[in-house]
Amino acid sequence: MAIHVDCDLNGPSVPLRQPWRFCVGSCHAPTGLRADWQAQLRQAREDLGFEYVRFHGILSDDMGTLVCRDKQLVYSFFNADQVFDYLLSLGMRPIVELSFMPLTLASGSNTVFSYRANITPPRDMAQWSELIHTLATHWVQRYGIEEVSRWYFEVWNEPNLKIFWSGSQQAYFDLYEATARALKEVDAGLRVGGPATAQNAWLDDFMAFCKERKLPLDFISTHFYPTDACGETGTSSVTQLQHAPLDVMRERALAARRQAGSLPVLYTEWNITSQQRDPLRDSSFAAALAVRIAMSVDEVVDAYSYWTFSDIFEESHFPSLPFHGGFGLLSLHGIKKPVYKAFELMAALGDRHYPLAQSHANVVLWVGEQSYNPAEAHILCINQAMPRHAIQAEEIAVSLQNPPGRRAKTVKLQRIDEESGNPALLWQHMGRPDYLSPAQVSALQQATVLLESATEFATQDKQTLIRFQAAPQSVSFLRIEWEHHDVHIESESAAAASLALQSAERLV
Repeated sequence: MAIHVDCDLNGPSVPLRQPWRFCVGSCHAPTGLRADWQAQLRQAREDLGFEYVRFHGILSDDMGTLVCRDKQLVYSFFNADQVFDYLLSLGMRPIVELSFMPLTLASGSNTVFSYRANITPPRDMAQWSELIHTLATHWVQRYGIEEVSRWYFEVWNEPNLKIFWSGSQQAYFDLYEATARALKEVDAGLRVGGPATAQNAWLDDFMAFCKERKLPLDFISTHFYPTDACGETGTSSVTQLQHAPLDVMRERALAARRQAGSLPVLYTEWNITSQQRDPLRDSSFAAALAVRIAMSVDEVVDAYSYWTFSDIFEESHFPSLPFHGGFGLLSLHGIKKPVYKAFELMAALGDRHYPLAQSHANVVLWVGEQSYNPAEAHILCINQAMPRHAIQAEEIAVSLQNPPGRRAKTVKLQRIDEESGNPALLWQHMGRPDYLSPAQVSALQQATVLLESATEFATQDKQTLIRFQAAPQSVSFLRIEWEHHDVHIESESAAAASLALQSAERLV
């Protein structure tokens, strides 16, 4: 039996805010100096419209921001400026994650990642404040306060996790206080926030501390992954996702929204899993789950930054396998993964959508349109279940109440599933080569193209019925092109259209 969904295109629609387009994540700051990183970010900006990018390590020694020479503190903002100059050339801006600790200021030797980023508090908070003040002053002088006041300064990364912060909660709060005051001394218009925690942690405590100390707080930031919801560290992501509620990301976002009050809520990291290498990320499952998650928080948060745009990523080691389950939307070679294509389809859905009554666990639809293009409507559909949960191909029947004076001219379907838009499958058929030739890269790029096919539909004056099949763990996108319709059509044509619609309805 088909799943039937009704949508009245004459009814009220609501804005599609698309907070996932606000920001995207990246590996640490030095990768921003690479030509391939820059080319991939340009592509993601052009295709998906990302406005900001966030990365770790702008203060780490491999950027040379602050070092000690002959017992003197030496500042160099050249590398940081190179990265930010490039972002601005694309029309993008940074969410400036103020991390990690320059070795010359560090109170200890604890590090994280292969690039050994120092995670200890500063041994002298006055020197830390001077660094922040000097850095912000430089950027205001270089780019102008009108520009830099549109950036977001986020203090540290996931300080509630010992892997990222060796100090206590209070030590982080002290770091935030020193940072916020130093930034506002440069200009009150600079935006600062936190606590940049994992798993929605510390929000109430952090806001209470800021209120008690009368500290500036311009936004709340935190992170959540669906694998955070269930399972101990070391548990496979398949098991974690198996036990994760389908709505966990929305529920956590709603909780953060309530805690933040009127402040903007920026989720500066999320992905379908938090594992460093996870084959699920290269599959259509990732595309369908990412759509479910991103669409579920559309009206809740102000930014929803996918971690990351590229597999050019070296936290554990720099990879060489073309498809290794990396965090990125794009592979090492800039090949669009299924999740990238899903983001393209979400972007194409429109800037408004029509709320739908639907209750199927696996199948969820959205009907949208672009305000500036009344000649089209769009349907985005997922058929997605968590690992080890039942899922099957589904027949979908969508009944649309046509806009006044219009009827469907064509309906075209694009899909992402195991066999479509899945370059990793072609790579496997190639024999899983470690290193790709230019010809292989070209073939894999071609495998990302989503072909359009005509779809069964029947239309008359007031109604269009569309029927299609959704494969397991898939994303489907339908583009309905309208044509103007004279309601005083000949009776024979009206009768024929009515019979066609009735015949289609009997198939449901």
